[in-house]
Amino acid sequence: MLRAPSTGESFPSCQPFADGFCYRSNRLSLDAFTLQCHMAWMNKIKTVCVYCGSGPGTNPRFVEAATALGKIFAENGISLVYGGGSVGLMGAVAKSVRDHGGAVIGIIPDFLVSRENAVARGQELIVTPDMHERKRLMFERSDAFIALPGGVGTLEELVEQLTWQQLGRHSKPVLLANIDGFWEPLLALLAHMRATEFIRPALAVEILKAERVEDILPRLRAAAAGVPESAKQMPADLARRL
Repeated sequence: MLRAPSTGESFPSCQPFADGFCYRSNRLSLDAFTLQCHMAWMNKIKTVCVYCGSGPGTNPRFVEAATALGKIFAENGISLVYGGGSVGLMGAVAKSVRDHGGAVIGIIPDFLVSRENAVARGQELIVTPDMHERKRLMFERSDAFIALPGGVGTLEELVEQLTWQQLGRHSKPVLLANIDGFWEPLLALLAHMRATEFIRPALAVEILKAERVEDILPRLRAAAAGVPESAKQMPADLARRL
Protein backbone atom coordinates (compact mmCIF):
# COMPACT_ATOMS: atom_id res chain seq x y z
CA MET A 1 0.00 0.00 0.00
CA LEU A 2 1.44 3.34 -1.08
CA ARG A 3 1.45 5.97 1.66
CA ALA A 4 1.78 9.72 1.27
CA PRO A 5 5.03 10.86 2.96
CA SER A 6 3.69 13.72 5.03
CA THR A 7 0.09 12.87 5.85
CA GLY A 8 0.30 9.11 6.38
CA GLU A 9 -2.88 8.69 4.35
CA SER A 10 -2.96 5.66 2.09
CA PHE A 11 -3.95 5.63 -1.56
CA PRO A 12 -6.60 2.92 -2.00
CA SER A 13 -5.95 2.59 -5.75
CA CYS A 14 -2.43 1.23 -5.14
CA GLN A 15 -2.43 -2.56 -5.53
CA PRO A 16 0.76 -4.43 -4.54
CA PHE A 17 1.41 -7.62 -6.54
CA ALA A 18 3.58 -10.67 -5.92
CA ASP A 19 6.34 -9.24 -8.14
CA GLY A 20 6.82 -6.43 -5.62
CA PHE A 21 5.50 -3.74 -7.96
CA CYS A 22 2.76 -1.32 -6.99
CA TYR A 23 0.42 -0.58 -9.88
CA ARG A 24 -1.59 2.64 -9.98
CA SER A 25 -4.91 3.25 -11.66
CA ASN A 26 -5.42 5.91 -14.35
CA ARG A 27 -8.32 7.19 -12.26
CA LEU A 28 -6.09 8.57 -9.51
CA SER A 29 -5.99 12.38 -9.38
CA LEU A 30 -3.74 14.55 -7.23
CA ASP A 31 -5.31 15.14 -3.82
CA ALA A 32 -5.25 18.89 -3.15
CA PHE A 33 -5.26 18.52 0.64
CA THR A 34 -2.41 15.98 0.56
CA LEU A 35 -0.35 18.25 -1.69
CA GLN A 36 -0.94 21.32 0.49
CA CYS A 37 0.10 19.42 3.62
CA HIS A 38 3.17 18.15 1.85
CA MET A 39 4.18 21.64 0.73
CA ALA A 40 3.74 23.00 4.24
CA TRP A 41 6.74 20.85 5.22
CA MET A 42 8.91 21.77 2.26
CA ASN A 43 11.38 23.80 4.36
CA LYS A 44 12.22 20.47 6.02
CA ILE A 45 13.49 18.54 3.04
CA LYS A 46 12.82 14.83 3.49
CA THR A 47 12.55 13.58 -0.07
CA VAL A 48 14.39 14.75 -3.17
CA CYS A 49 13.61 13.84 -6.75
CA VAL A 50 16.67 13.24 -8.93
CA TYR A 51 16.34 13.46 -12.70
CA CYS A 52 19.25 11.86 -14.56
CA GLY A 53 20.27 9.74 -17.50
CA SER A 54 19.53 6.05 -18.01
CA GLY A 55 23.07 5.80 -19.40
CA PRO A 56 26.41 6.51 -17.70
CA GLY A 57 27.60 9.17 -20.13
CA THR A 58 31.18 9.50 -21.39
CA ASN A 59 32.65 11.20 -18.32
CA PRO A 60 33.36 8.91 -15.32
CA ARG A 61 32.73 11.85 -13.01
CA PHE A 62 29.01 11.62 -13.81
CA VAL A 63 28.68 8.17 -12.22
CA GLU A 64 30.98 9.24 -9.37
CA ALA A 65 28.72 12.23 -8.69
CA ALA A 66 25.56 10.09 -8.73
CA THR A 67 27.15 7.62 -6.32
CA ALA A 68 28.38 10.37 -3.99
CA LEU A 69 24.95 12.03 -4.00
CA GLY A 70 23.25 8.75 -3.02
CA LYS A 71 25.62 8.37 -0.08
CA ILE A 72 24.92 11.93 1.08
CA PHE A 73 21.16 11.32 0.90
CA ALA A 74 21.38 8.16 2.99
CA GLU A 75 23.65 9.73 5.60
CA ASN A 76 21.29 12.71 5.97
CA GLY A 77 18.04 10.74 6.09
CA ILE A 78 16.89 12.04 2.70
CA SER A 79 14.72 9.66 0.68
CA LEU A 80 15.40 9.42 -3.04
CA VAL A 81 12.59 9.74 -5.58
CA TYR A 82 13.73 8.75 -9.06
CA GLY A 83 12.72 7.10 -12.32
CA GLY A 84 12.85 3.51 -11.07
CA GLY A 85 15.50 2.06 -13.38
CA SER A 86 18.67 0.17 -12.47
CA VAL A 87 20.83 1.36 -15.37
CA GLY A 88 23.02 4.41 -15.97
CA LEU A 89 23.08 7.31 -13.53
CA MET A 90 19.61 6.32 -12.31
CA GLY A 91 20.91 2.97 -11.21
CA ALA A 92 24.06 4.47 -9.68
CA VAL A 93 22.29 6.96 -7.43
CA ALA A 94 19.61 4.46 -6.33
CA LYS A 95 22.14 1.70 -5.59
CA SER A 96 24.26 4.11 -3.55
CA VAL A 97 21.30 5.19 -1.43
CA ARG A 98 20.33 1.57 -0.77
CA ASP A 99 23.93 0.49 -0.11
CA HIS A 100 24.23 3.14 2.60
CA GLY A 101 20.93 2.27 4.27
CA GLY A 102 18.73 4.97 2.75
CA ALA A 103 15.19 4.87 1.37
CA VAL A 104 14.45 4.76 -2.35
CA ILE A 105 11.16 5.40 -4.16
CA GLY A 106 11.18 4.43 -7.82
CA ILE A 107 8.37 5.58 -10.12
CA ILE A 108 8.30 4.13 -13.62
CA PRO A 109 5.69 3.72 -16.39
CA ASP A 110 4.84 0.15 -17.28
CA PHE A 111 6.31 0.34 -20.79
CA LEU A 112 9.77 1.10 -19.35
CA VAL A 113 9.85 -1.65 -16.71
CA SER A 114 11.79 -4.05 -18.94
CA ARG A 115 13.74 -1.48 -20.93
CA GLU A 116 15.22 0.23 -17.87
CA ASN A 117 15.41 -2.92 -15.71
CA ALA A 118 13.12 -1.70 -12.95
CA VAL A 119 14.11 -3.02 -9.54
CA ALA A 120 11.47 -3.78 -6.89
CA ARG A 121 13.77 -5.41 -4.34
CA GLY A 122 15.08 -3.09 -1.64
CA GLN A 123 12.96 -0.11 -2.61
CA GLU A 124 9.39 1.07 -3.04
CA LEU A 125 8.58 0.76 -6.73
CA ILE A 126 5.47 2.27 -8.25
CA VAL A 127 4.49 1.28 -11.80
CA THR A 128 2.26 3.84 -13.51
CA PRO A 129 0.13 3.49 -16.64
CA ASP A 130 1.79 6.44 -18.40
CA MET A 131 4.42 9.20 -18.21
CA HIS A 132 1.93 11.83 -17.03
CA GLU A 133 1.07 9.83 -13.91
CA ARG A 134 4.75 9.17 -13.31
CA LYS A 135 5.68 12.87 -13.39
CA ARG A 136 2.70 13.85 -11.22
CA LEU A 137 3.68 11.33 -8.55
CA MET A 138 7.33 12.33 -8.68
CA PHE A 139 6.25 15.91 -8.02
CA GLU A 140 3.87 14.92 -5.24
CA ARG A 141 6.40 12.74 -3.42
CA SER A 142 9.28 15.27 -3.56
CA ASP A 143 10.32 18.35 -1.58
CA ALA A 144 13.00 19.44 -4.07
CA PHE A 145 14.43 18.50 -7.46
CA ILE A 146 17.95 17.87 -8.75
CA ALA A 147 19.04 17.37 -12.35
CA LEU A 148 22.21 15.33 -12.77
CA PRO A 149 23.58 14.95 -16.30
CA GLY A 150 21.17 13.27 -18.66
CA GLY A 151 19.49 13.37 -22.04
CA VAL A 152 16.27 14.68 -23.53
CA GLY A 153 14.08 12.98 -20.91
CA THR A 154 16.06 14.53 -18.06
CA LEU A 155 15.86 17.92 -19.76
CA GLU A 156 12.10 17.61 -20.30
CA GLU A 157 11.44 16.73 -16.66
CA LEU A 158 13.68 19.56 -15.45
CA VAL A 159 12.09 22.16 -17.72
CA GLU A 160 8.60 21.10 -16.67
CA GLN A 161 9.44 21.79 -13.02
CA LEU A 162 10.97 25.15 -13.96
CA THR A 163 7.83 26.02 -15.94
CA TRP A 164 5.48 25.08 -13.09
CA GLN A 165 7.64 27.14 -10.74
CA GLN A 166 7.74 30.08 -13.16
CA LEU A 167 3.94 30.05 -13.38
CA GLY A 168 3.56 30.01 -9.61
CA ARG A 169 2.34 26.44 -9.21
CA HIS A 170 5.05 25.49 -6.75
CA SER A 171 8.00 26.98 -4.84
CA LYS A 172 10.07 23.83 -4.39
CA PRO A 173 13.81 24.27 -5.03
CA VAL A 174 15.17 23.10 -8.39
CA LEU A 175 18.93 22.57 -8.72
CA LEU A 176 21.32 21.77 -11.55
CA ALA A 177 24.16 19.46 -10.55
CA ASN A 178 26.60 21.07 -12.95
CA ILE A 179 29.16 18.26 -12.92
CA ASP A 180 32.20 19.23 -15.02
CA GLY A 181 30.12 22.03 -16.55
CA PHE A 182 27.57 19.66 -18.09
CA TRP A 183 24.70 22.16 -17.81
CA GLU A 184 26.62 25.24 -19.04
CA PRO A 185 24.96 25.13 -22.50
CA LEU A 186 21.52 25.19 -20.85
CA LEU A 187 22.54 28.04 -18.54
CA ALA A 188 23.78 29.95 -21.59
CA LEU A 189 20.45 29.35 -23.34
CA LEU A 190 18.51 30.63 -20.31
CA ALA A 191 20.74 33.74 -20.26
CA HIS A 192 20.00 34.22 -23.97
CA MET A 193 16.25 33.92 -23.29
CA ARG A 194 16.54 36.59 -20.61
CA ALA A 195 18.57 38.87 -22.89
CA THR A 196 15.97 38.55 -25.65
CA GLU A 197 13.17 39.06 -23.09
CA PHE A 198 11.45 35.71 -23.57
CA ILE A 199 12.13 35.19 -19.88
CA ARG A 200 10.98 38.45 -18.31
CA PRO A 201 11.44 39.71 -14.74
CA ALA A 202 7.77 39.14 -13.95
CA LEU A 203 8.17 35.48 -14.94
CA ALA A 204 11.65 34.75 -13.64
CA VAL A 205 13.17 31.27 -13.76
CA GLU A 206 14.65 30.45 -10.36
CA ILE A 207 17.25 27.72 -10.63
CA LEU A 208 20.01 26.74 -8.25
CA LYS A 209 23.41 25.45 -9.35
CA ALA A 210 26.15 23.41 -7.69
CA GLU A 211 29.42 22.27 -9.22
CA ARG A 212 30.31 20.07 -6.23
CA VAL A 213 28.08 17.27 -4.97
CA GLU A 214 28.71 18.21 -1.34
CA ASP A 215 27.17 21.66 -1.98
CA ILE A 216 23.87 20.31 -3.28
CA LEU A 217 21.99 19.51 -0.07
CA PRO A 218 23.04 22.69 1.80
CA ARG A 219 21.85 24.82 -1.12
CA LEU A 220 18.53 23.01 -1.33
CA ARG A 221 17.97 23.41 2.40
CA ALA A 222 18.87 27.09 2.34
CA ALA A 223 16.51 27.71 -0.57
CA ALA A 224 13.64 25.82 1.06
CA ALA A 225 14.11 27.67 4.36
CA GLY A 226 13.95 30.99 2.52
CA VAL A 227 10.53 30.35 0.99
CA PRO A 228 7.96 32.70 2.61
CA GLU A 229 5.02 31.09 4.40
CA SER A 230 2.54 32.45 1.86
CA ALA A 231 4.35 30.67 -0.97
CA LYS A 232 4.21 27.23 0.63
CA GLN A 233 0.54 26.64 -0.15
CA MET A 234 -0.87 25.74 -3.54
CA PRO A 235 -4.48 26.82 -4.14
CA ALA A 236 -6.74 23.78 -4.13
CA ASP A 237 -8.12 24.47 -7.61
CA LEU A 238 -4.61 24.57 -9.07
CA ALA A 239 -3.60 21.39 -7.26
CA ARG A 240 -6.59 19.53 -8.70
CA ARG A 241 -5.61 20.58 -12.25
CA LEU A 242 -1.88 19.87 -11.90
